Amino acid sequence: MSTPTRPPGGTDWSYETLRDCLTHERLGSYLKASRNELSEAFALYEWNMEASASVLSLTSMTEVVVRNALDRELTAWAARKDADREWFDLAPLDSQGRQDLAKARDRATRRGKQPERHGKVIAELSLGFWRFLVEQRYFTSLWVPATHASFPGGPADLRARQRAVKNRLQQLTFVRNRAAHHEPIHRRDLLNDLRAAIDLAEWACPDAGAWTRATSTLAEVARKRPVTA
Repeated sequence: MSTPTRPPGGTDWSYETLRDCLTHERLGSYLKASRNELSEAFALYEWNMEASASVLSLTSMTEVVVRNALDRELTAWAARKDADREWFDLAPLDSQGRQDLAKARDRATRRGKQPERHGKVIAELSLGFWRFLVEQRYFTSLWVPATHASFPGGPADLRARQRAVKNRLQQLTFVRNRAAHHEPIHRRDLLNDLRAAIDLAEWACPDAGAWTRATSTLAEVARKRPVTA
């Protein structure tokens, strides 16, 4: 096996030095995929960075659409129950949900130094919070009376819709977290991740689905994946 010391084009780095900088452990999956051809491993690593950036863009688009759709229906639900309280004060959140909400409120008010604004609290809640909000545990308390209506374009059966939304949000949360932490995503079916994001956006709002499909770069990036040995 022959490993070039430097890539073609007169660049000012060597693959061996970069390997030591990044560590063999971090490059392990790329080296395995390229059968230890260092130049191919780095080509795959560079593609993985581009794919991760595209995943983060896609999931941020989807997150905003999903959280706004859920917030809209939960706000309407709370108004029907008690017009003077926020939905997140009425929702029967579990301990993790309450912790996430408390942290979001703390950030939104800069630890109580600013007045609390609904929109700011919503923006501070993570994708993971919204993912857990559509879990089976909230089917009776939140999904049936409120959150199912956030995805009118989803499956007609409410249980099937809940499972479909939950599964896609789990999928996107997982790939988003890997991308955000610079982990390998080169073995994933990224086109399937793209379809999951488009489904969620489209079920919430057909225009949002069309916008996501038209503006996401993930399909183009996926097609450029280097062919490894």
